[in-house]
Amino acid sequence: MSGPMSGPEPGPVPSGPSAAEPVIRLDGVSKQYWPGPVDAVKDVSLDVREGEILTLLGPSGCGKSTTLRLVAGFEIPDAGEIRVGGRLAAGPRAWIPPEKRGVGMVFQDYALFPHLTVGENVMFGLDRLPRSQRPSRAREVLGIVDLAPFFDRYPHELSGGQKQRVALARAIAPRPVLVLMDEPFSNLDAHLRDQVRDEVVGILRETGVTCVFVSHDQRDALAISDRVAVMNRGRIEQVGTPREIYKHPESIFVATFVGRTNLLAGVVQNEDGCVLTDFGSFCRVDRLGMPNGSQVLVAVRPDGFEATAGGGLRGRILTTLYTGAHVEAEVAIPSAHGGDRKLIVHLPPSRGYQPGETVELRLDPDFASVVRNACHSLGFGSASATSPVANSSASASPVAAGP
Repeated sequence: MSGPMSGPEPGPVPSGPSAAEPVIRLDGVSKQYWPGPVDAVKDVSLDVREGEILTLLGPSGCGKSTTLRLVAGFEIPDAGEIRVGGRLAAGPRAWIPPEKRGVGMVFQDYALFPHLTVGENVMFGLDRLPRSQRPSRAREVLGIVDLAPFFDRYPHELSGGQKQRVALARAIAPRPVLVLMDEPFSNLDAHLRDQVRDEVVGILRETGVTCVFVSHDQRDALAISDRVAVMNRGRIEQVGTPREIYKHPESIFVATFVGRTNLLAGVVQNEDGCVLTDFGSFCRVDRLGMPNGSQVLVAVRPDGFEATAGGGLRGRILTTLYTGAHVEAEVAIPSAHGGDRKLIVHLPPSRGYQPGETVELRLDPDFASVVRNACHSLGFGSASATSPVANSSASASPVAAGP
C-alpha cells in the first residue's frame, strides 16, 4: 500500500465509543517493513473494551510496539482495518492522522520538553481548549497524579517516577479515547518500578481511562492487566485474563514465555480426567475437551507442587535458588522409561533445602493444563502403538493431586 487515500480532512474522533463498540478494534491488521519483507505484524485482530487495561506482552521484535504505533497512527497498515472510538481510523479507504484520533501516548523515555515547565508540558496537548482554560485543566490533572505543587518546575528537577506521572498527566489531559503506553516502566529501577506502576494503574482505575500497555515483562503484565495479549513473531498467540494466561496457556510459546513451566507429554485417560505421563497419572487436569486416548502436552507450573510426605512424586534436589518468596529447585524424578526427568518446582522458603536431599511432592491440578495448540503443532493425535507414552505402564498409580 503506497499511502492513505486522499479525501476531505476528517474531524476529531468522538470522545467515546457507543455501548456496542469496543474502544479499539483491529481486524486482520498487517504491517511489513523493508528490506525483507519483514512481517512486523501479521493478521492481528483484537478488541479493547472501555475502561480496560490491556497489555501487549512479548519479547523484543514480536510486533507489540508496531501494533501500538499502528493504533496511534504513527504507522500505516498494509492490510486490515483499525477502528478508534467506533470510527474507522485506518483501512483501505480511510485514514485519520494521529492528532485527530483522540489517543494519548506515553513514550518509553517520557518525551518531556526540557525547556518547558511541568505545567507547560501538560498544556502542550490542550490546543483544542481556549488558552484561558488550559492552566486550570493542567492543574486539575496534575492534582490527579499528585504533582500539583510541581506546576512551575522543569523536567530536570524531577525524579524518574515524577517524570512518568507528568507524561501520564499530559496524555490524559485532553480526555482521550484511550492512552497508549510503550514500555513505560523500563527506565526505572526495580524498587521505584513497582511503586510507580502501582501509582499509574491506580490513576487509570480512578479516572476510568482505557489503556493499552506494551511490555516484555511478564510480572508487570500479570500485575496490572484486565487482559493480556501475548504476541510472538507478529501474531497474537493468546488473549485472556492474567490467570487464564498463566494457568491455561494455549501454546508452547505462551507456556514457556509467561513464567517458568514444566512440559510433560502424556495420554488422556478415562479416569477422572487423568493424563498418563511417564511419572504416572496426573488427575483432574484441565483436558480442554480432549477425547480419551489423545496424545497431549501438559504444562505444569512450578507453583503447582507441594512438598509433603506421601505426595506421590519422589525425587532428588539438584540445585536450589532462594528468591525470598520461594525456593526454586530443580528436582530429578525417576521416569517410567528409565533415567531421570528434571522438574522445576517452587518450595516454601521457611526452611533450607540442600542439593542431594530427597523431597516428596504432590501436584495441585489447578496448576496443570493441557496446552491446547501444542497438540496439533507437534502432530499429537490419538494414541498409537509407537507412542512412548502410550507404551508406558498402564498400571502406573495416579499421582496424588490434592483435594
